Amino acid sequence: MSAEDDVEMHEEQPIEDVEDTESSDEEEEDDETEDEDEEVPENQRQAYIPGLSRPLKNGEELDFDPSAYKVFHSFNSDWPCLSFDVVKDGLGDNRVQFPAECYIVSGTQADKPRDNEIIVMGLKNLSTMRKQKENKGDDSDTSEDESEDEDEEESKKREPKMHAVSIPHFGGINRIRADRLGDSTVCACWSDQGRVQVWNITDALNYSHGMSGESKTEVQKVDRPLFTNNGSGKEGYGLAWSSLKTGDLATGDIIKKIYLWQMKEGGQWAVGANPLTGHKKSVEDLSWSLTETGLLSSCSADGSIKLWDTRSNPKDACVCTVQKAHESDVNVISWNRHENLIVSGGDDGELKVWSLKTIQFGQPVAVFKYHNGPITSVEWHPDETTTFMASGEDDQTTMWDIATEADGQTNIDGVPPQLMFVHMGQKEVKEVHWHPQIPGLAINTSIDGFNVFKTINI
Repeated sequence: MSAEDDVEMHEEQPIEDVEDTESSDEEEEDDETEDEDEEVPENQRQAYIPGLSRPLKNGEELDFDPSAYKVFHSFNSDWPCLSFDVVKDGLGDNRVQFPAECYIVSGTQADKPRDNEIIVMGLKNLSTMRKQKENKGDDSDTSEDESEDEDEEESKKREPKMHAVSIPHFGGINRIRADRLGDSTVCACWSDQGRVQVWNITDALNYSHGMSGESKTEVQKVDRPLFTNNGSGKEGYGLAWSSLKTGDLATGDIIKKIYLWQMKEGGQWAVGANPLTGHKKSVEDLSWSLTETGLLSSCSADGSIKLWDTRSNPKDACVCTVQKAHESDVNVISWNRHENLIVSGGDDGELKVWSLKTIQFGQPVAVFKYHNGPITSVEWHPDETTTFMASGEDDQTTMWDIATEADGQTNIDGVPPQLMFVHMGQKEVKEVHWHPQIPGLAINTSIDGFNVFKTINI
């Protein structure tokens, strides 16, 4: 992302309803175009259920119901960011007032290694759907040029903005995770060049916070990362900071090894010489327990999930293995903040919930089959014990509540009753996160950009 290029932030709308605008074959082409532009009556609109509804006919298009969202914004960067993390800020917890402001850090996947970046993004003026509608206003009475100019200027001030700081990074970023270490904010990056680096992004965050005016990106030159571990020279995807022991980091690579890092003085880390081993294929994801110090979960392309007591000797650290957790690759895993529950997602498109009380028997407490492609990301809600979010290669982001029970009167055939919301409108959704300080605010990234949204039912 160059300093000269502004980052576009706009209101790209997700997909939810089908508008039946098909014209008869006998009508002229002009009449067809005219009919397609007409608003479809409410009673002719149909709910579109991906994978279950019939294919769209010629002339039909997908639209969305804005009343299903409290907040929705989208924005893009020059290169796709296939991994990102929400940065905890100093603006307070449990923020429910809008317009809102939040910060994320992302890593790019550019065509050339030298063109990649770590991008620290400040997202500001994130208003509600109702406020956006009010800001657009009714210009039917604006007859004077001066009044129109003033209205336009005020409207632009209220538009969402993205103030970003770009840090050059050599190599595409497979996974990026942020953490707070004392007064500093850092991020760890798994590079496709086969190394893990820790960067101090505190200055970039402060600079982004102080930026004003239109959306823009500025480049910050950082001499070097805080720490670099070249390891085996092979790339990886597993990357997780411990929330219970400051500075502890776990990394997993494609050659089946998990390394444990411990922070030392002076911004340095000691990387364990003896990795955790036992997976038979690539380590795809890692997640630390949020309640038990030193307890780490891992998932692998070998179809298994493992639990590790990292306080033990590496060769004795594995305390549980689920050999066939999924039918094929287990791609992602997330640990519940409030209960000893783990959610996993695999290439089989299934989402499975595991309890620490029964995981040793290889039996999940819940299985959800809805997605029509491999699961790419999962994350438990930070505040709601039974709620999690997932994304898949079927271009869907879904929200689930495992406490919901079947109700024969309201259920839809083929749709699990625990499925609370389906968000669409993006291609190749790669990662999802909840904002830990703004209840219900969800963020995802895809090949065609980011969405920030809050639904009416979560």
